Amino acid sequence: MGIVQRTAEGIDSMRRSVWDQSGTGMKVVVLIVLIVTGLAIPLIPLAWISRRIVN
Repeated sequence: MGIVQRTAEGIDSMRRSVWDQSGTGMKVVVLIVLIVTGLAIPLIPLAWISRRIVN
C-alpha cells in the first residue's frame, strides 16, 4: 500500500468520524464553519477525491 492510499484512508477516516457519525445539527455547524472560514473550497473536493481512492 502506497503513501497515497494511506493518506486517502486517513482523510476518509476523518471524514467519516465527523460526517457519518454526527447528527444533523452538528453537520450544519461544521458546514457553516467550513463555508465561513473558506475551508470548504479545498476540503470538500479533497474529501471527495480521497473517498474515490479508498473505494
